[in-house]
Amino acid sequence: MSGSNRSNHGRVRARRCVVQALYQWQLAGQDPNEILKEFVAERELVKVDLEYFSALTREIPKKVEVLQADLMPALDREWSRLGPVERGVLLLGAYELHFCPHIPWRVVVNEAVELCKMFGAEDAHKYINGVLDRTARRLRSMEIGSAADSPAA
Repeated sequence: MSGSNRSNHGRVRARRCVVQALYQWQLAGQDPNEILKEFVAERELVKVDLEYFSALTREIPKKVEVLQADLMPALDREWSRLGPVERGVLLLGAYELHFCPHIPWRVVVNEAVELCKMFGAEDAHKYINGVLDRTARRLRSMEIGSAADSPAA
């Protein structure tokens, strides 16, 4: 396995942990730093990109208002009516769309859909896909436009 694939796999695992950490943060109101300590002490974080996991777990709660504002135009219901898993996945996706321009928008949306299939309510992944696709079209319009203009599209 190449270094890049290993790194990508570690990020996939980190995202799984982030969704669980955000769930805990939302339900228990626990400090993200305490959640991180608990995850590292009590869970086997095998092949997880710990740096990425830590950064996302710390940064997403700090930027929750910006991320919700990014998502709101694409939502068809109140934020509070979404389940905590779906909110966590949307926050993660919005964070990557907004603050990680080096990650292609399609990767962000696909990873979020897969996380929702794993942890979310039945068929919630379809909703997540639509919300993040609409959000990406606003936040990453230049990237999406250039992809649509390319011959491979």
